[in-house]
Amino acid sequence: MKITTSSYISAAGAFLNGQQKFTFRETNWQKECYQQLGLDYPKFHKMDHLSKMTVLATELIYSEGHLNALMDDEPELLFANANASQHTDMKFIESYTQQGNPSPSLFVYTLPNILTGELAIRHKWYGENTFFITPQFDSSLFAERLYHAARKGGNWCLCGWVESKVDEKNKVTEECFLFLVALTDNTADRSSFAAALDELLTNYRNGNSGNLNR
Repeated sequence: MKITTSSYISAAGAFLNGQQKFTFRETNWQKECYQQLGLDYPKFHKMDHLSKMTVLATELIYSEGHLNALMDDEPELLFANANASQHTDMKFIESYTQQGNPSPSLFVYTLPNILTGELAIRHKWYGENTFFITPQFDSSLFAERLYHAARKGGNWCLCGWVESKVDEKNKVTEECFLFLVALTDNTADRSSFAAALDELLTNYRNGNSGNLNR
């Protein structure tokens, strides 16, 4: 298993393969990122925050080139987070408890795996996709699932940890970490792959520069 490309976005900026591509000045940094990428995809503006971040981080990976060469049934999708669709859930609850009008547009996004559907629609992918809820980023889970995907004959997997959570003080914390993996049936490298994945995310979170892929 080999990470060929990685991206990371948060309020601190957008990164590709360890190099910072954009910094953000606006409170609505997702819209600012959309504009800096020069996207023309009106549906983006109706998405929840999880889907928006995933679309943006995927566009960064597309700019590197590997995804462009894949067939539409090649990339599998493997995603996870710790808080499911909590941010959208709270907005949806507010729409009917405080406004008296349940919002259908919010209800659509009260499942976190909707983001994989958004990717499939945008890029016309129809490979397998899975979304896990885990207490925290679990590199061993990704390594194990990727190993089994390789054993089943998979070639590529786009993986992601994407989080949008609201704490008790109503502070929102958001990040999206994506990595494109070329799959090989190699049992020996699972533990080292997991360790490298942990280091990669830690470096992104700490803002370290340099080529972070393995």
